[in-house]
This record gives sequence, C-alpha cells and structure tokens, in this order.
Amino acid sequence: MASAQLCTFSVDDLLFGVEVTQVQEVLRFQPMTRIPLAPERIRGLINLRGQIVTAIDLRSCLGFAPRPPGEDPMNVVIRGVESSISLLVDSIGDVIELPEEAFESAPSTMKPAQRNLIHGVYKLTGRLLLVLAPERVLSFTQTHATSRTGELVA
Repeated sequence: MASAQLCTFSVDDLLFGVEVTQVQEVLRFQPMTRIPLAPERIRGLINLRGQIVTAIDLRSCLGFAPRPPGEDPMNVVIRGVESSISLLVDSIGDVIELPEEAFESAPSTMKPAQRNLIHGVYKLTGRLLLVLAPERVLSFTQTHATSRTGELVA
C-alpha cells in the first residue's frame, strides 16, 4: 500500500501539506529585504546561507487578512526546478503519512483562490488537509501579480 508523507502547516484556519520530498527546510522567521514595487504577496528576499530565496506570503495568495502586527510568519522553503521559494505560513505542524488511496480532488465548494493552489485533499478527523501545489503558488504569483502602481510584474 503506497503512502504519501506530508509536511503540514497552517494558514489562518486551514491545514495544508506539501510532499516532504519538496521541502528543503523549515525555519523560524527570517529577516527579509523588501523588493521595491513588488506585489504584497511577494514579501521580499531572504538569504539562506548564501542562497537568495523569494518569500511568498500564503495569507495574501489565499485572500486572507494580513497577519496581525507582531506575529512573525514561519518559512517553509520549497525546492523548485530552477530555484527555491519560501512560503510564509502561520505555524508549522507535523510530518504525517497518509495512504495515497485516501487522496481526493478538491471540493467544488472551496473558494477559487484556494482551489487553484492545491492538488487535492485528505479527509482527517474533523478537518481537511489541503495538499498545496507549490508550483501553482509560484505560477499564480508570477502571472497574477500586479505592482502597487498597477503594472503587471513579470
């Protein structure tokens, strides 16, 4: 019986998971350098031992209110094909193993902003685990991003 190992984390009241093989590392808040005129969802750049990584705020991508002042996000650094990205999340959970046959497509009742960024779901006791598609987050950020001046950011 095949299974999937997922690194879990929370954004607002939603529980997300990413395949463990895609996760480079999980870190506490890291200082960031803001990118001028970048959209709000791109929070800045972080330096991880000489590797420059773009930090993307999942709260913003998902349409949630900004994180309250004084609450620092956590970083889930995801390995990309060309480079890594850091997903800014509210809290880090556990690594869990679930049977692959329990994987389901995303419910049609989900908000489009959330549905577009996930592969599917696992039903856990009392809640859903949304399996995030990091490549869709990066694609969404690049194709739907507008700068503060209203210009499309490539």
